[in-house]
Amino acid sequence: MNEDLEKICKPTVFETIFKNYSKQLRRFIFFKTRDSDFTEDILQDTFVKLWENCDKVTYSKVNGYLFAVANNLFLNSVKHTKVVRTHQKKPTMDRTNESPEFLLIEKEFLEKIENTIALLPDPQREVFLLNRIEKCKYKEISEMLGISIKAVEKRMHLALKTMKEKIGSV
Repeated sequence: MNEDLEKICKPTVFETIFKNYSKQLRRFIFFKTRDSDFTEDILQDTFVKLWENCDKVTYSKVNGYLFAVANNLFLNSVKHTKVVRTHQKKPTMDRTNESPEFLLIEKEFLEKIENTIALLPDPQREVFLLNRIEKCKYKEISEMLGISIKAVEKRMHLALKTMKEKIGSV
């Protein structure tokens, strides 16, 4: 084997590997996923992992490495999807007697809250989530973030002010 081909970290060698294996790997992934966008995501992530570990993988082992990584990424994604579905089902099972209108209004309201939280600046969002979701006290938050309690109070005040402006009073 040519010694230059052993150096996967060289861009030209990496490009050669991509050209030689991407089509075959794409078919392998698509056979599992049946979704072309998802297939392309896994394919890209597989080659990113190869690039990140290029100094640990020899050229002679690259074929097995690529297929193993692609398969693991697929399995991890399936596992994650199952967890997400399980958690999405739980809240609706408890509310079988609610009207469809109520459920729709509630869903829209929750989306509005999530979008507003996402728009908060990072420091305010962090304090807001730690306090309101994780139920941490201001003192705990100040210790975690290495800031004063007054800074926590200020961030929380600004977060709540923004939330009230965007959502209104309930």
